[in-house]
Amino acid sequence: MAEVQQAVPPDTGRLLFEIKKVIVGQDHLIERLMVGLLARGHLLVEGVPGLAKTLSVKTVAQAITGDFKRIQFTPDLVPADLVGTRIYNQRAGDFQTSLGPVFTNLLLADEINRAPAKVQSALLEVMQERQVTIGRETHKVPDPFLVMATQNPIETEGTYALPEAQVDRFMLKVLVGYPSEMDEFVVVERVTGHMSPVVPVMTTDRLLQLQHEVDNVFVDPTLMEYVVRLASATRHPSEYGIGDVAKYISYGASPRASINLVLAGRALAYLRGRRYVTGQDVQDLALDVLRHRIVLSFEALSEDVSADDVVKRVLARIPVPTEPLQGHVALRA
Repeated sequence: MAEVQQAVPPDTGRLLFEIKKVIVGQDHLIERLMVGLLARGHLLVEGVPGLAKTLSVKTVAQAITGDFKRIQFTPDLVPADLVGTRIYNQRAGDFQTSLGPVFTNLLLADEINRAPAKVQSALLEVMQERQVTIGRETHKVPDPFLVMATQNPIETEGTYALPEAQVDRFMLKVLVGYPSEMDEFVVVERVTGHMSPVVPVMTTDRLLQLQHEVDNVFVDPTLMEYVVRLASATRHPSEYGIGDVAKYISYGASPRASINLVLAGRALAYLRGRRYVTGQDVQDLALDVLRHRIVLSFEALSEDVSADDVVKRVLARIPVPTEPLQGHVALRA
């Protein structure tokens, strides 16, 4: 049966074009940024200094005509610096609420692991509930609302590990590597020459429309079952024939992993011009969705086994559904 496809919206293509005018050789990161935007998911980007992590997020914000705020996380921040606080107004004789920088469409949390846990935890409510409680009042953040955070994995001076509860709220954790020689040549040429300015090509209203279109991308029940089995295998590896990795896992992926893998799969399928999700979409996203949700044991750290190694073992063990899913789409249309 012929594959059912749809045309990718032209403004999505224009958004990619504007980003690639500035960012070179980070196609994986750019694709995941787009997935996060379309799937309403927060993004954690990890990489060594100088790999355009911050620049990528800023470029996305410049190409979308919405509010953008950047917070440079430092050890002396307090929660009120993020969410806001109540200030006494002497002239009026009462307390007034001053809202913090989290009230925006795109929030860049730069080097998020440089702030202590109490500051990082201030983002828990706003990332999950998309609201902030200050005193007795609850304030909704604008829609769309996305947190894109960066962190540096190699420095330990003045850094703090992110709480597991907060890490779990990030839909994707993307690892950024060094560019190839050719890509680095283009980077140096652009930065030392004349860089083209980024032109806004998408409104927040249009982004909301695209998000609703992504919600209608079809996910076959067999794929949902596959996603659940992937997450379950990280919690009970012995039941799936990979008991040898059990010693490396203290805690497996939470149900948020299953939910986010389906939501991100819809967005990736949409970007690839399809209105249904395939097993390949799920496999391509599995590492980014699962790696930060697995808490490794001491044995894993001592034997230099990473969360990616565990996820790859799970992917190799759990078979991908081979049913012609596009047939279901045709019947459903």
